[in-house]
Amino acid sequence: MKKIILTLVATTALASPAFAEMLELEKDELKFGFIKLTDMAPLAVAYEQGYFFDEGLFVTLEAQANWKVLLDGVIGGQLDGAHMLAGQPLAATIGYGTEAHIVTPFSMDLNGNGITVSNQVWEMMKPNIPKMDDGRPQHPISASALKPVIETFKSEGKPFNMGMVFPVSTHNYELRYWLAAGGIAPGYYSAENVTGQIAADVFLSVTPPPQMPSTMEAGTINGYCVGEPWNQQAVFKGIGVPVITDYELWKNNPEKVFGMTAEFTESYPNTTLAVTKALIRAAMWLDENDNANREEAVDILSRPEYVGADREVIANSMTGTFEYEKGDTREVPDFNVFFRYNATYPFYSDAVWYLTQMRRWGQIGEAKPDSWYDEVAKSVYKPEIYLEAARLLVDEGLASEADFPWDSDGYKEATPASDVIDGIGYDGRTPNAYLESMPIGLKGEQKVVGNEVQG
Repeated sequence: MKKIILTLVATTALASPAFAEMLELEKDELKFGFIKLTDMAPLAVAYEQGYFFDEGLFVTLEAQANWKVLLDGVIGGQLDGAHMLAGQPLAATIGYGTEAHIVTPFSMDLNGNGITVSNQVWEMMKPNIPKMDDGRPQHPISASALKPVIETFKSEGKPFNMGMVFPVSTHNYELRYWLAAGGIAPGYYSAENVTGQIAADVFLSVTPPPQMPSTMEAGTINGYCVGEPWNQQAVFKGIGVPVITDYELWKNNPEKVFGMTAEFTESYPNTTLAVTKALIRAAMWLDENDNANREEAVDILSRPEYVGADREVIANSMTGTFEYEKGDTREVPDFNVFFRYNATYPFYSDAVWYLTQMRRWGQIGEAKPDSWYDEVAKSVYKPEIYLEAARLLVDEGLASEADFPWDSDGYKEATPASDVIDGIGYDGRTPNAYLESMPIGLKGEQKVVGNEVQG
């Protein structure tokens, strides 16, 4: 394969404005997995725009049935890497669920999720939501507007059920964050009870992303938190209303990552660099010139081999707008961010946030010192690989020096309180102080014993 690629490069280099400098690849035929969500876009773009090929890589992209199948494929070696939930490499590395050392040299995106409720629940919520001068609901919508609805369900002897995509998904933690910020208990996990429903006001359960709308339409769940296009699909089908985006929940929050086993990155370091280079170029393409390429990206993603949803549904969020109620379309230019704001840099502080949420809800059962959070983050997130790939791109004239945080220590500046729905800021350097600031959730030496929090 290498000989074929080098011959093609030699014969076509003069016709191309820029060709990636060829690394000596240890492995050039790769298979990557993904779930049918719009934030898999960097993988599709790297393939369709020829960025993998420029690096000498022959890549196959393969949709996976669900997040567990995807993770098992990476761990078992059937997949060389995958579009992953950010919590998956962290959970696997600390041994929550399937144990394996997974790392990420590349973050896929910022934002991109929403929380949707059924039409019935929306009608019950609306009297509790302030209105703007034009009569439309005022955003962001607090979960406090949902609290009376849950109490009504309870008085009628009915559980209030909501879907999320995986126990260690951003969606699980974002849904819990929103509920807790509105004074609603989303439930705890323990070593003996991994349902996450201990002492819960709302019962959260796993539903694969593409099945969210139909599961809600069937009445099995009353709402859900998921990535696009499955919130917009509910609007398109007339079965539900998105009440908040994660951009409104926490401005420019981290979302998916690209995950590989530590063994892969150590055995194939140049291949890892080449993959990271291609993904960085794809992310740049997705955001360049004020999202000028998004319409073409929507065409790519709407194909059945990628996301396969209607083009109109995907375009609703990918092109800088978001539709809440039918006809209530608002400008949200940063709903999907793939490169701006250092979106692709794997910040340790992002990893620490996920770990704090695992601790907050009992998936990490015992208190840990701040140093533990830092050590785990550094064992999973690999900014050194990312920056090495970025340096190669800059040297080749394919990226700008100014676009990368060369001097970062891996931690973002603290998120200001004004950027978060509950008005609580976040500093990844002080995870235990952050947990202490949360009115609902485990803190200090607390633990879940049986059906209650002790300590």
